[in-house]
Amino acid sequence: MSNELFISALHKMNLKLEPDQLKQFETYKDMLVHWNQKFNITNITEEDEIYIKHFCDSLSLVNIGLFDGYKKVIDVGTGGGFPGLVLKVYNNELDMTLMDSLNKRINFLNEVIKELNLSMVKTIHARAEELALVNEHREKYDISVSRAVASLNTLSEYCLPFVKVNGYFIAMKGPDVKEEVDLSKNALKLLGGEIERIEEVKLPHFDIVHTLIVIKKIKETPRKYPRQQGKPKKNPL
Repeated sequence: MSNELFISALHKMNLKLEPDQLKQFETYKDMLVHWNQKFNITNITEEDEIYIKHFCDSLSLVNIGLFDGYKKVIDVGTGGGFPGLVLKVYNNELDMTLMDSLNKRINFLNEVIKELNLSMVKTIHARAEELALVNEHREKYDISVSRAVASLNTLSEYCLPFVKVNGYFIAMKGPDVKEEVDLSKNALKLLGGEIERIEEVKLPHFDIVHTLIVIKKIKETPRKYPRQQGKPKKNPL
């Protein structure tokens, strides 16, 4: 049933996968369920919910129109690979970097990447506030994306330093973002970002509404950001 539900949901989202991609997602789902028995990768473990709440939610980014063709993308706080690894399976042309601070998750992702035989995807065990200061990664990406739970002002300080000028940071959030958006105005101004649009996403087959906040990088981020030692979280801009 799960595969049919997934295909039906994709149809409602105006998305289509090739048979080999569907097989890759099935393998990914099976590995997620198996590995989750050893340690906590995700609280979502029912097959139908994995397909909709993880895979379809991640794929909702495709309809923004920024993930076509070759793009250099970093997923900050990727967890079980959401949305970064899902987007990579959808569009193999993406040059994808998956970053997470928990090494067990990185080990899991490495196994999935190997099993799915994916190229141009790498994993990095690091904290965003440290990696974003490394020249190899600072302002080198077309898109930074995150489904992490931090508030938008904190998340912007983690993610915008990775993005080139004229690139994008996309924050995946819950249904009610007005207060977060209001509180992030100062942070975005300091970090060189500007909200371009806010898209509401309704996930098929579940009564769930999510929001995608699309932030354009309009100028370079000052070198002093991101701040170190947990300051972005403890004392948001």
